[in-house]
Amino acid sequence: MPKVSDAYLAARRQQILDAAAACFARDGFHRTSMQDIVRESGISAGLVYRYFASKDDMITAIVADWHEQRQARLTAVDDADGMASAYLQLLRSVGDPATRDDLRLGVQVWAEAVRSPAIRELARRGVDGPRAAAAALIRDRWRDPDIDPDSLARVFVAIYQGLVLQSVWDETVDNDAFVRTLARLVETSHVT
Repeated sequence: MPKVSDAYLAARRQQILDAAAACFARDGFHRTSMQDIVRESGISAGLVYRYFASKDDMITAIVADWHEQRQARLTAVDDADGMASAYLQLLRSVGDPATRDDLRLGVQVWAEAVRSPAIRELARRGVDGPRAAAAALIRDRWRDPDIDPDSLARVFVAIYQGLVLQSVWDETVDNDAFVRTLARLVETSHVT
């Protein structure tokens, strides 16, 4: 039997994860069955189980990938201007209709993090890295001694999470106006 390439295996694994993510975004983690994922993926149940022992394994893989992508976008820069630009771009992406399922999935992840210590740990790692990097940059640039850099970084995390949640709940959110308003607030702040 010919050996299957690593690229082929990775693509097949991603196909399963994409199908699972679509099901989870549509129906939630707990209402989605393995049979739903098999049907969505178009792959046999045996092959799905070759890659993932359980639905929880898929959830863990999706959460890890999701947070790695977001963390990479924010920690790839090492100056305050680059971080601010990357953050505003992340906020802009929330308004992209193509991200709607990802946003719904993100809210599912946050809910699951309340229930599952493993998911909570992954979610915390996905938030804590960018938050710590932002706090370090704020510490270097912010000139107000009454502002705690870590707390301000948490405010920026909360703004992102709040925008995601509002965007999932309310399709009338004006993302462009939101980002412009936040950018203006940051411009007029005490950053030097």
